[in-house]
Amino acid sequence: MLTPTGLLGILKLQQPTKPLKISVIAPDLSGGGTTRVYLVAQVLQRLAENVEVVGFSSGDSLYPPPPKGLSVKSIAFSDVTRPLDRLKHLLPYIDGDLIYAIKPKLTSLGVALLRKLQTKRPVLVDIDDWELSWHGGDEHRYRPTPKQFFRDILKKQGALRHEVDHPFYLEGMEKMVRYADGITVNTGFLKNRFGGVYLPNGRDTDLFDPSRVNPQISRQRYGLSNYRVLMFPGTARPHKGLEDVLMALDRLNQPDLRLVIAGGRKPDDYEDRLIEQWGRWMIKLPRHPIEQMPEVVAAAHVVVVPQRNTPTANAQFPLKLTDAMAMAKPILSTRVGDIPEILGETGYLVDANAPDQIADKLQWIFQNLDQANHLAVKARERCVKHYSIDAMAAILSEMILGLQ
Repeated sequence: MLTPTGLLGILKLQQPTKPLKISVIAPDLSGGGTTRVYLVAQVLQRLAENVEVVGFSSGDSLYPPPPKGLSVKSIAFSDVTRPLDRLKHLLPYIDGDLIYAIKPKLTSLGVALLRKLQTKRPVLVDIDDWELSWHGGDEHRYRPTPKQFFRDILKKQGALRHEVDHPFYLEGMEKMVRYADGITVNTGFLKNRFGGVYLPNGRDTDLFDPSRVNPQISRQRYGLSNYRVLMFPGTARPHKGLEDVLMALDRLNQPDLRLVIAGGRKPDDYEDRLIEQWGRWMIKLPRHPIEQMPEVVAAAHVVVVPQRNTPTANAQFPLKLTDAMAMAKPILSTRVGDIPEILGETGYLVDANAPDQIADKLQWIFQNLDQANHLAVKARERCVKHYSIDAMAAILSEMILGLQ
């Protein structure tokens, strides 16, 4: 494994006796993407003595809460108003010998590149989503008139004055990716678009270890003992296909089946609308710290990852897959993006947007649960080999060696 001293020599830093520090920049410590921030930081902790996560926070608390043993420095968004002022405000806190920006956003890659100009320290960028896909992808472009542009950037309520994730900034940051010293991506879609090195959405397979948790006790603890549990660990969004699972449950009409949404955040009322229509099939568990998630996932009979075939979904590596693989749970997912390659025939696949196929496959899994559980053990073996923290650390170690 690459040591901190070795990294210092490789990066040709001025003080080879100083312990290496890596600054990991989060775009928003209260918003989406922080799970990937913490994951990458934990991988880097295998390679360096001092890893610190730095970033703005748009909310009252960090979401999700950071893992134990990880240093996080959060600066409130409300302290600064204009986006460019925010970048300057964050710069002094980024004091790492290596800077790793998570997501090509103004508040992560933008500030990292400014810091590079000041210090000449190398910058890596990690891309785990196609940010423009949330705004129509390549079909959407911000092309205002000069009058509209100055209104957006100068007026007190102007969009460019307050919205750091405005498509104008996202489009600009995509173009700035090439100025990073290295790029990591977690899907083939993103690799085709941005290049870089493949770094999967892995898991700490020592923490997510099924031998350490009793599923029956977990179900009892979370009030799920009377149900066959289909678990979705994460935030409900339209592209994630939960409606297809709920329509499948309508078709099966078996009263002991439940879709359990574990944790996640509520960015809008989408989850409430699901509950209004299909509440009889749904159970919502509250957020839990990462250290408790293995116990939560252990309560599942099957983990469902029913991604729909959208640009956003095609660009993603659902972390729920490695949650389930690490915990040796049967997985029912869809043939979308990299999912078939990630599972490598250790899970069950149906077409996207196909509730009837989901119903049929669920019926088969529960009729052949011993066989499904045996396949899930193979999924854990695959996760340990390809998607563990150690596997990710080996990839980053080799990549950092390439910076010399």
